Amino acid sequence: MAVASDQATTICSHCDRAIPSTNIDLHYAHCSRNLERCKVCGEMVPRKFAEEHFLSTHAPVSCSLCSETMEREILAMHKGENCPQRIVTCEYCEFPLPAIDLFEHQEVCGNRTEFCHLCSRYIRLRERNDHESRCNGVPDNTAESSRSTRAAEREHDAQRRQPREFSRKRFLFTIAITGIAVLLGSLFLQRKTENNQVH
Repeated sequence: MAVASDQATTICSHCDRAIPSTNIDLHYAHCSRNLERCKVCGEMVPRKFAEEHFLSTHAPVSCSLCSETMEREILAMHKGENCPQRIVTCEYCEFPLPAIDLFEHQEVCGNRTEFCHLCSRYIRLRERNDHESRCNGVPDNTAESSRSTRAAEREHDAQRRQPREFSRKRFLFTIAITGIAVLLGSLFLQRKTENNQVH
């Protein structure tokens, strides 16, 4: 059934839609009784579903990872980019961990070393990419010389820590303490023997 396009229309004061003038009274009665305008988006929603519409479309939601409350529209972006509890991976070991812990983990993980078979040096993981672009495969003699220097320093330190010869006073003191201990031990043993003989 074709509707004449030249039919007069009236704008409903409740829903702001153009309604044929002949039906406006009936429409308005139905519209005002059954529909209401959403205060957030302005959409006309059946009254009995107005609360459900608000809760499913506009109500603030909590992030399931960090429990932060936000608007529903930004939840997906928050979980993907901003949530401190979202899972990210370490660029050095590819271990998955919460984003809030990434910096501290990478500080430690990036300081681990790997052996470069081209130049025979240990390279920090955080410096690996830069090293690989500069490494020419020639062993680094400065590293070897610094190792031998460190070994010599360790030997020197060990010699300094060796005990010195006892001084004469210390030696006499040790003998005196030992003598007293022997004397006390013999007195104790003598009393014990006497007590056993009396009983």
